[in-house]
Amino acid sequence: MKDDGFKNKTTGQLKASLRAIKMITIALISVITLLLSMAIYGMVTKEDTGTSVALFVVGISCGGILPLQFMLMKRIKSELASR
Repeated sequence: MKDDGFKNKTTGQLKASLRAIKMITIALISVITLLLSMAIYGMVTKEDTGTSVALFVVGISCGGILPLQFMLMKRIKSELASR
């Protein structure tokens, strides 16, 4: 990982990065929620649940990205607060 590349960026660049990461995170949460709800619906209503289980696993796996996004937002916010 880079050695704190946030110190080399301007405040405007950091705010733009934070805004972009927030939008990406909101979109990711929306897609994961939709994917998981479709998978759960498919598992409950259909007899052949192979595809639904696969969608559920993919949704859970994509959820692993969210903690990284939140940690990145926290680092940017702390850098902005220190300025």
